[in-house]
Amino acid sequence: MAAPPLQISPFSHPKTKTNTNTPLSLIPKCRSLSELKQIQAFTVKTHLQYDISVLTKLINFCILNFNSASMDYAHQLFDQIPQPDIIVFNTLARGYARSDTPLRAISLFAQILCSGLLPDDYTFPSLLKACASAKAMEEGKQLHCLAIKHGLSLNVYVCPTLINLYSECNNVHSARRIFDKIQEPCIVMYNAIITGYARSSQPNEALALFRELQTSDVKPTDVTMLSALSSCALLGALDLGRWIHEYVKKNGFDKYVKVNTALVDMYSKCGSLDDAVCVFENMPVRDTQAWSAMIVGYATHGHGSRAISLFEEMKRARVKPDEITFLGLLYACSHAGFVEEGFRYFSGMIDRYKIVPGIKHYGCMVDLLGRSGRLRDAYKFIDELPVKATPILWRILLSACNSHGNVELGKQVMERILELDDSHGGDYVILSNLCARAGRWKDVDFLRKLMKDKGVVKIPGCSSIEVNNVVHEFFSGDGASSVSPALHQALDKLAEKLKLAGYVPDISVVSHADMEDDDKELTLRYHSEKLAIAFGLLKTPAGRTIRVVKNLRVCGDCHSATKFISLISGRQIILRDVQRFHHFKEGKCSCGDYW
Repeated sequence: MAAPPLQISPFSHPKTKTNTNTPLSLIPKCRSLSELKQIQAFTVKTHLQYDISVLTKLINFCILNFNSASMDYAHQLFDQIPQPDIIVFNTLARGYARSDTPLRAISLFAQILCSGLLPDDYTFPSLLKACASAKAMEEGKQLHCLAIKHGLSLNVYVCPTLINLYSECNNVHSARRIFDKIQEPCIVMYNAIITGYARSSQPNEALALFRELQTSDVKPTDVTMLSALSSCALLGALDLGRWIHEYVKKNGFDKYVKVNTALVDMYSKCGSLDDAVCVFENMPVRDTQAWSAMIVGYATHGHGSRAISLFEEMKRARVKPDEITFLGLLYACSHAGFVEEGFRYFSGMIDRYKIVPGIKHYGCMVDLLGRSGRLRDAYKFIDELPVKATPILWRILLSACNSHGNVELGKQVMERILELDDSHGGDYVILSNLCARAGRWKDVDFLRKLMKDKGVVKIPGCSSIEVNNVVHEFFSGDGASSVSPALHQALDKLAEKLKLAGYVPDISVVSHADMEDDDKELTLRYHSEKLAIAFGLLKTPAGRTIRVVKNLRVCGDCHSATKFISLISGRQIILRDVQRFHHFKEGKCSCGDYW
């Protein structure tokens, strides 16, 4: 049964004496915008419609019970105030900062400045949050200048929002300059800059600040832990992540669901799935994000069946899935070859849960078809999408064409990519490698010339490994001059052992027709994955698991070589590339060569 409408007795008794206390006492009892409008109508009848205390409360109710309709109504109320003060404007600006139209706060601010109203230290935080939400760098810079003019740029409330603004607008360098000007930064400022570095994919800088925080008198919060764990996940820094986990438990941060979810994500991305499962199973409360993190963890480690089983358990627990949940499911189906199951979950996401697919969901479906060899079906799927296809979708199909050696379709897909974006070096490299393996050297030369003419640069392969809490990075293409004599010697010995074990270098992946075979083998030897693995063998005790993170997809030759390395060294090697995890043990890989 619907709740009875809010009763306002003075409407029934017009002679009742009223004052501001009557509407002020009724506002907290409101349950909807329509009831609030009744109170506002009552203020008109009792001549209180211009009372600033009443209007402020009405506006504040709209902000606290936020939606687009309430924001429009709050703005209407604001416009009725003959001489609004800065407090009322700050309230409205705070609402717009959370809305879908954040820049309306900026245009309104321009109006009140013309009326002679002066901002205070609560004005700029809301306005800067609005600019950050809209990625409005220029408007944010103007506000920064105005804050300096009013002597508020180093204010304890303004500084964190300035740092956040520049971080959100991909200008973390400016954010750091602001932070460095503060003599005694508080935890809010630390959190803003650490989070900024983490979001900008600069995890080393984020963790350096986190370590600096440990030596200060400032106490971290759960927000600090989230950013630190996110940075460990980006780096694949398992040992540091485990230390932070101990810190989390010691300081009581494990009571936060989001921190536990971040731990699940960190352990999954650092290659320790068992630790991720342990954290997940011991969580006292699990929300949608926690379940999704574990499903994604299973998916990226190649455990498609376990990801699906966990989703069924999630449904039995009556936890509603979201778009990330289905992203993990579709990813799991793609990497396990579960084509029919993938289409069933994709349909269920739309029909049962009313979730609108995003580009990443469509990408999983293209990958699902591409990996299974249904390349023409994948092409048709992209062509018939209800939304405009992005270069990412065509790149997924180009990668599948490369895996299945389909040169002709690969060239068609490349044409579609170039229509949308001709600046991505990886596209040219993939097609060039595909053509090289097919012996089509004229096409290879044409692609190289095209890259040169357009000024496109290939992204170098980079692999990192953590040893004794230090992350070491290695880049492909630097050759012997980039490594120490000890590592150079270790690589040579490793190459000899690999050949004795039966490994044959796949020189077809080196797309240089004029290069001698020995030189091609040498080029393969200095791929970043092999450098990082050889460094791990050299610098860690026998029997210890080696964990490597690569910024690109692992190449076929390195995948084959790593299987042999795991066999001859007796080590488990966990390699995380841009798509998934590969667990190498005793000469086999967890992907079953379906990658």
